[in-house]
Amino acid sequence: MIDETAVIHPSSIIEEGAVIGARVTIGPFCFVGANVEIGEGTVLKSHVVVNGHTRIGKDNTLYQFATVGEANQDLKYAGEPTRVEVGDRNSIRESVTIHRGTTQADGVTRVGSDNLLMVNAHIAHDCVIGDRCILANNATLGGHVTVDDFAIIGGMTAVHQFCIIGAHAMVGGCSGVAQDVPPFVIAQGNHATPFGINLVGLQRRGFSKEGLHAIRNAYKILYRSGKTLDEAKPEIADIAREHPEVQPFYDFFARSTRGLIR
Repeated sequence: MIDETAVIHPSSIIEEGAVIGARVTIGPFCFVGANVEIGEGTVLKSHVVVNGHTRIGKDNTLYQFATVGEANQDLKYAGEPTRVEVGDRNSIRESVTIHRGTTQADGVTRVGSDNLLMVNAHIAHDCVIGDRCILANNATLGGHVTVDDFAIIGGMTAVHQFCIIGAHAMVGGCSGVAQDVPPFVIAQGNHATPFGINLVGLQRRGFSKEGLHAIRNAYKILYRSGKTLDEAKPEIADIAREHPEVQPFYDFFARSTRGLIR
């Protein structure tokens, strides 16, 4: 079904069964598969491929040569009808690839809303990207990676399968991330190690001075006190009870499956 207000260039191919919402614009030489749904106001610039069981929300912009919903690169994938779900107001720049999920997880690769995915970024199968994240040029996520809200991943950085990048974390360019990066932390290097908290980013997002001080104290307990993780946890829990801003930092310990960067 194609809404009557959609504008589609005659050189593009829209397979029967695709759902094209109101005010969608599809430029030249695009391909939209039969099981795709594109929400109102979304723009496909040109030479964009949206395939598979894919749902794209409202007011997104997909630039030339972006590919969303294609078959993933997992050798165990056998063509199952897995999915991609993309939220609203994302900027998906040139040559970005977002691959469909696998049956190893819940079968869905998810991208939230208000994200900037820069040129040639790759989001592999079963990844979960939150809201207001930035993946810079050539950032590469392995399968099953989770990137929480407001996280930034620098250019030419690769993230290992199953890693978690916490909220408000910032991973510098040309890094290799092989373990989980806690919220608020700046990480850099190959393999990535911690370099303090993302102070400027947190200030821009309205964190109070007291909250920032508490987060910094929690970071120091974890990374500069010489304590093991088990020794640090109770002290960080005490800070979190007094300062709710620290709670995501403490909760992250239970989420981590690959171990924290150290």
